Amino acid sequence: MTYRLAPIDTGAFAAERDGDGLTVVGSVVQRSDARGHVTGRTEFFEDVAPPRLAHLKMHRSARHHARIAGVDVSAALAVPGVLRVLTHADVPNNVYTVLKLIGVEPDDEPVLAVDKVRYLGEPICAVVAETEAAALEGAAAVEVAYEDLPAVFDVEEALKEGAPLVNEYQGQNHFVYEGHHCRRIRFGDVEDAFARADHVFEWRYQSSPIEQAPVETTGCVVVPQADGRLRIHSDTQACFFTLDNTALILGTPFNKLRIVGGTVGGGFGGKVDVVVEPIACVAAMAVDRPVKYVYDRAEEMQVSSPRAAERIVIKDAVMDDGRIIGRKVTLYVDAGAYARHSPYGTTKAAAHLPGPYSIPNVWADCHCVFTNRTPSSAMRGFGVTIADFALESQMDRIARALGMDPLRLRLINAYRDGDLKAHRKIAEGTALVEVIQKAAELAGHELPEDCRRMSSTTREGL
Repeated sequence: MTYRLAPIDTGAFAAERDGDGLTVVGSVVQRSDARGHVTGRTEFFEDVAPPRLAHLKMHRSARHHARIAGVDVSAALAVPGVLRVLTHADVPNNVYTVLKLIGVEPDDEPVLAVDKVRYLGEPICAVVAETEAAALEGAAAVEVAYEDLPAVFDVEEALKEGAPLVNEYQGQNHFVYEGHHCRRIRFGDVEDAFARADHVFEWRYQSSPIEQAPVETTGCVVVPQADGRLRIHSDTQACFFTLDNTALILGTPFNKLRIVGGTVGGGFGGKVDVVVEPIACVAAMAVDRPVKYVYDRAEEMQVSSPRAAERIVIKDAVMDDGRIIGRKVTLYVDAGAYARHSPYGTTKAAAHLPGPYSIPNVWADCHCVFTNRTPSSAMRGFGVTIADFALESQMDRIARALGMDPLRLRLINAYRDGDLKAHRKIAEGTALVEVIQKAAELAGHELPEDCRRMSSTTREGL
């Protein structure tokens, strides 16, 4: 049977050709992987089934925060089909951060827990067995004795004096940025702006952790090679990132590993953490045979990194005509028990403030906070997505309070080419004014003549 894919009719969205030689932008181009997907020929990591494949399952913490008083693996080893039970002592370099290769440290997360657990579901022992059923039975048979410790789950509570210390590797319940307790912005004089303003508006916004919920759960298959290398079939979103970090944990040269990936059954940012590959490699070397480690759906929902919960307080100094002359933002990002990508996400959030608006006085403190919750990480635009929700909600509320069209409020404050942003960078190629005008036109939202005359290249008429 022959399969033929019909091109998508983009209609008016296809760009006009102007002789510049472009062959992709503005054209109908078939996805390179489309034919494999629709014919069922695309190979995902779980399609790899080498001979003598063993299975890895994890015994996870039953506590949010506790000392490990003892671990008994004897019952697990007695389960028929169990080959090995791995602990932290079996991992060459057991502490890591996924961003260490770009200088984000300290290393702060054990691959397998050592003397403490810091969130519910933290991995303690890896059980390797002949079958998935035996691995599950073995993992359930591991016995861990705990000494419970007080836990903290709220970002502001975690920053208070005397709060339980979550992460001893960090030494405090917040990430340190160049000697500061948070990522900061200081531009102009916000206190003077509040003193001069006709109105001061302050509102608080809160999001919850959001799980990416991919159809394909996180996992990998590791196959030892005759030359001593390891071939890793993974659904990672970042092949070389995974290769490098796995090599550091194994204490092996990078060229001893080969990542086979690029096909991801849904990720949305949730498959950039290097979580399953290192311990699967340790297991494959320990039993000298291929090993498969894949999350079940409960694990995917409980322990894979969600989008961080964020709390944002925005205080604005506003004039009667709608000009925002000062903005003060306090942001708390819930990193959970370990850093992972959260310090970077918090920096992204700070870089986005105060939004696409030209505000002459800006103050921001963006805290990356450690709590006894599941470590958070990337999810589509993380650091910016929730910040945008808060910033644009703030704009709508200000407009309502002033009795002003919310688009007019945005047009008045939108940054223009040549404006100095709060990060002391010159804005260029902004086009926000024109985008708002076009959106209003398409939505049938009538703008007054002065708003239609506005431009991103000038502030005349404001």
